[in-house]
Amino acid sequence: MNRIASIEITHHRLPLDPPFLASWDGLPRRHFDATIVRVRDEEGREGIGSGDLMKGFEGHEGLFIGEDPRCVERHYEILSHIQFHYGRCWPLDLALWDLTGKITGEPVWRLLGGRSDRVRLYASSGVLRDPAELVAQAERFADEGFPAMKIRFSSTRRSNRTWHDDLKSLEAVRAKLGNRLDLMVDCNQGWRMPWDTALPWTFKDALQVARELEQLGIYWMEEPLHRADRKGMAALREATSVRIAGGEMTRELHEFRDLIEGRCLDVLQPDVALVGGITGCRRVALMAREAGLTFTPHSWTNGIGVLANAHLTGGIGDAPWLEWPYDPPEWSLERRDFPTTTPLKAMNGSIHLAETPGLGIELDEDRLAATRIDP
Repeated sequence: MNRIASIEITHHRLPLDPPFLASWDGLPRRHFDATIVRVRDEEGREGIGSGDLMKGFEGHEGLFIGEDPRCVERHYEILSHIQFHYGRCWPLDLALWDLTGKITGEPVWRLLGGRSDRVRLYASSGVLRDPAELVAQAERFADEGFPAMKIRFSSTRRSNRTWHDDLKSLEAVRAKLGNRLDLMVDCNQGWRMPWDTALPWTFKDALQVARELEQLGIYWMEEPLHRADRKGMAALREATSVRIAGGEMTRELHEFRDLIEGRCLDVLQPDVALVGGITGCRRVALMAREAGLTFTPHSWTNGIGVLANAHLTGGIGDAPWLEWPYDPPEWSLERRDFPTTTPLKAMNGSIHLAETPGLGIELDEDRLAATRIDP
């Protein structure tokens, strides 16, 4: 029987100069961190994952070493217990799927169901821009073949801008591009950075914004209310024709069950690198499918996380698009995908999933050595 021989976790930091001014973060980001997880079997094969920091995993290696790496359901259950007591260690699940693919000689997307080897993408912006700048960025995305774009909204707690200012930028994009792009809006109300103590929008705030977005034909509004306000989300969903999206930071799968049963969301957005791994998120994807809802993962990590989300999306299928974090020059593909040999490429607004066994990750070992920050 194939067995896990070792687990290695390293941390890496890419300096960002100039810094990245993320719309959801009031502090300039002067570096970008990546955690790399490697799981090796007794025959020397290596599975790779990345995502959250793996806090709390140290000391639990013995629960996995000596076990068959292909027993992903068993490993998922243990990782869910570790999350209950400590942190989110789901990058290990990604590495186990990568290793399982290499053992079986199959790409992960086929192991997950094999519905499609091609996944459509939406360009996901991250920087607040004035109307002229945002229009130029949207034109670039459309020219590159992206079918859709997500635009960020701010609030007074993160800048001097209000949603009224952001609406002007959104209106300028719609006026200039017409229907060349489907447009989504991320309201950034569902969760907070550690230092952010301001209140999120109320239901009436969100409804006022939704009424404006209806006039512009916006496909979805993301996280318009605090993540705990399930009744508010359900009421907002009933009150507007704009789809309501959320769930990127929802940690427990039973919470997704409750969101689905409560008809709180139209679009569910867990990220395999942060929530449940591939093993857990495929449950959410299937629950959403059976309930007639849309599953399309959040994927604002690095290229390894983007690729893992793409494999799940392609394997199970039916997502309109997958999030493609991309907002040059501040958030370039080179910055996003620094742990790998080459950045992932989009072709006419889609990513093609290869026949390479596993996830198809190729690490840049020299770059990782140069950016390593742990002993």
